[in-house]
Amino acid sequence: MIVVAGEALIDLVPQGVGGGTDEGAGAEAAGGAGLPVLAPRLGGGPYNTAVALGRLGSPVAFCSRVSRDAFGEALLDGLRAAGVEVAADGLPVQRGQEPTTLAVASIGADGSAGYTFYVEGTADRLFEAPDRLPDGVRAMSFGTCSLVLEPGASAYEELMRRAAARGVFTALDPNVRAGLIPDADAYRARFKSWLPSVSLLKLSQEDADWLGGTPHEWLASGPAAVVVTRGGDGLSLYTRNGTELRVPGEAVDVVDTIGAGDTVNAALLHGLSARDALSPEALAGLGTETWTDVLRFATRAAALTCSRAGAEPPYAAELA
Repeated sequence: MIVVAGEALIDLVPQGVGGGTDEGAGAEAAGGAGLPVLAPRLGGGPYNTAVALGRLGSPVAFCSRVSRDAFGEALLDGLRAAGVEVAADGLPVQRGQEPTTLAVASIGADGSAGYTFYVEGTADRLFEAPDRLPDGVRAMSFGTCSLVLEPGASAYEELMRRAAARGVFTALDPNVRAGLIPDADAYRARFKSWLPSVSLLKLSQEDADWLGGTPHEWLASGPAAVVVTRGGDGLSLYTRNGTELRVPGEAVDVVDTIGAGDTVNAALLHGLSARDALSPEALAGLGTETWTDVLRFATRAAALTCSRAGAEPPYAAELA
């Protein structure tokens, strides 16, 4: 089983501009002239990763704290529909009366997404590290807001370190949200402190530029492999044993990029699991041809996600 740990939230995705469409006319009538019409979508980087893994057919469980409000119930329903375990032995999804985190998305002309977050007093911030991990956990995935927002961030960090110490394969996608980080230098130092506990580091080129450092520097600190996403230009791979690969992106009409990086996370973990390669030692033994197949699978999956609105990762049948 792969366990994905981190936040579940609601993305509010713009659908139009008030006054410009029938939907917009409704917004204008309600006093929202000129404002975007926002549609709620299930989201959060870890949540999207878990859903994508479930849709691809990987046994997966979600580890988080979710509100008891209507949004929280919808988030759990979305996980169950994707085949994601929410009540794993020893690792049930925690619940709270606090509201669900909201992320208001803005979509650029090229489909790229930016976010404004509403996180004060929300349920996922109060996550507590579980006493134990269930038997059969092969890998854990971490990242995004859950490693920034306290007090939950420290609990997720503790869980990552404990999993790594137990020999569990750990994947990290920092998925930097700079607007949520009050002290950039402190976060960069904290990021470096995580690397000895990380087996696979995946991050975007934008994240890499913001964090500073190079794939080779990060590899020297712990990860067995680093994957850098470059938008439409595809993926780059760097491994501790010296393998370097670049796989081009898949051509697609981009609606938006919401969930694309999360889909890459899931596709990488799914592809490696299918090859029994969820260990640093196994990663070191993968040849160029195998890595190329895994990376191409991830680019195809991400392209399909980009071809539809919101975070809608593909199902296995769509990638067959």
